[in-house]
Amino acid sequence: MRILIVEDDAKIASFVVNGLKQEGYAVDHAADGDTGLALAETTTYDAAVVDVMLPGLDGLSLVKRLRRSRPELPVLFLSARSTVEDRVKGLQAGGDDYLTKPFAFAELSARLQALLRRSNRTPEATRLRVGDIDLNLVTRHVQVGDEKVELQPREFALLAYLMRHPGRPVTKTMILEHVWDYSFDPQTNVVDVLVSRLRSKVDPEKTRIETVRGVGYILHGRD
Repeated sequence: MRILIVEDDAKIASFVVNGLKQEGYAVDHAADGDTGLALAETTTYDAAVVDVMLPGLDGLSLVKRLRRSRPELPVLFLSARSTVEDRVKGLQAGGDDYLTKPFAFAELSARLQALLRRSNRTPEATRLRVGDIDLNLVTRHVQVGDEKVELQPREFALLAYLMRHPGRPVTKTMILEHVWDYSFDPQTNVVDVLVSRLRSKVDPEKTRIETVRGVGYILHGRD
């Protein structure tokens, strides 16, 4: 699937583009509204993520014009403006969803996946299972074998992310970008702390979450 990102803030754009590429999407980026509109009208995209405040053509005007040629394209607005009035304006301009800054990549990804599912009329996945770990994305219940496990929100987000990439190494940078928002300091050791907390709850024997020195972590299934 190909996603268009229209965002003038280089840090946010890099955060979103890299995160989506790591999830397997093809991604194009435009740093202003006029370039974004030109790309959207000449390239077939499955969805677009559009900042409201853009140099040149603003995001609301971009989407209003885009709806004339691509009325079916799912659009997620990004904005630092968070009032009800601002969100209503975004939806009335033709947006399908509205996410305020700062945001965690995990939420942006989930909202984008929901838009893609609706546009493709595909059923929503509600559970993840790797080995004897069962995670319900709707009820947020986690069960390891026969035991129910209570997780804090970031512990849950980390486990869900690892379960979406079973048997594959996930770097600390990837975890930072998916579990925290784009403004978080990448030099911190919070990933190590969070993995340690998660291990104590779902992997006390250290047989499920492997540390790959110099790389990151791998979640292994164990029946």
